[in-house]
Amino acid sequence: MSTQVSQEVVPKTLQARANEIIRRTANYHPSIWGDQFISRLPKDKVQEAIELQEIEKLREQFKRELLASNSSQKLDLIDAIQRLGVAYHFETEIEEALQHIYNNRIDMEDDDLYNTALGFRLLRQHGYNVSCDVFNKFKDDKGYFNQSNDVRGILGLYEAAHLAVHGEDILDEALAFTTIHLKSMATSPNCPLTAKVSHALKQPIRRGVPRLESRRYISIYQDEPSYSAQYFICFRWWKGLDFARRLPFARDRVVECFFWIVGVYFEPQYSLARKILTKVIAMTSIIDDIYDVYGTLEELELFAEAIDRWDTKSMHQLPDYMKICYEALLNVYSEIEEKVAKEGWSYRVHFGKEANFQSSQILILTSCGDSSRRYESGNINIIEIGVKTSPVELAEVSPEICRKNQTAGILA
Repeated sequence: MSTQVSQEVVPKTLQARANEIIRRTANYHPSIWGDQFISRLPKDKVQEAIELQEIEKLREQFKRELLASNSSQKLDLIDAIQRLGVAYHFETEIEEALQHIYNNRIDMEDDDLYNTALGFRLLRQHGYNVSCDVFNKFKDDKGYFNQSNDVRGILGLYEAAHLAVHGEDILDEALAFTTIHLKSMATSPNCPLTAKVSHALKQPIRRGVPRLESRRYISIYQDEPSYSAQYFICFRWWKGLDFARRLPFARDRVVECFFWIVGVYFEPQYSLARKILTKVIAMTSIIDDIYDVYGTLEELELFAEAIDRWDTKSMHQLPDYMKICYEALLNVYSEIEEKVAKEGWSYRVHFGKEANFQSSQILILTSCGDSSRRYESGNINIIEIGVKTSPVELAEVSPEICRKNQTAGILA
């Protein structure tokens, strides 16, 4: 790894030191992902055969997800598969899922407008005799539909109303009600589904040509909140921190962190685990770069003390760039506490913190901290630093980390 020297003014907390601090930089390359996909080359026969194998794997993955999902997730999956134009691959699985939902009246008793409307539409599309009376619960005492800012719910009711048969007055009322509200929402700059709303007003699903609708739906599928939510939440969080500008010496690797966690927790029920661990590992990467590359020995010791105290009051002693990282770190764990408290898992956060930061202390203070001392004294070169923090050392620590994480069970 090439290393060059840059200079920066000494933080105010370290004015006692010399006027300038000698810092290292690893010249990490920027994130390769950007905001666009890489253009694909024309396929050859070998590539096509590989893709056919991948398609078969995806078919099996969908079947597993359909079986593992709850009723509302099943409805979302079925709707997406149908609108993508590939439902013919899963006719048996879809029919069995809808039959189960119909027999048990699942989601028909739900107070969520979106789930009720989606279940009604899918069941009617497949020929099930579903009463439109399920929408009466969304009316007030005067017989009018309740006012709502739920864009997905209003849009779902609008699409469901197009499956009305003669004499179903409530669906006629629903169509009039939703049309007025969607027209208003379509012109609002704060509407998150503007494109979907505008297209639905021009051409509801019921009146569309399936293959043409599939082509259009593919272009917006990447924004479907049911499937891309975890990544986009993490990506927006990362962009909001603005580390690329505020901490330019550190790696921008949130995409890789998310991909790594998907390989560990790929099952649908672990969506919370994916979001939490992506953020934790991304922050760990930033801390690692501070210890490995950028921080001075005195700064690293201050940061270690602040982590031990785990308190916002400890921030005042840190240099400005460390305050940015430290505050973001505390915010991540505050968010974790809030999320797991809803599941009754508050006690698990303590074990997660302990396991995470004990392993960090082992890896950082005994490896990088020691390397920093020897680097500043002139008794170590860059190659030795790389060897010191190699996978050999990580292997020595990993069993202890794994044992603690299994004991903690923070995301089990």
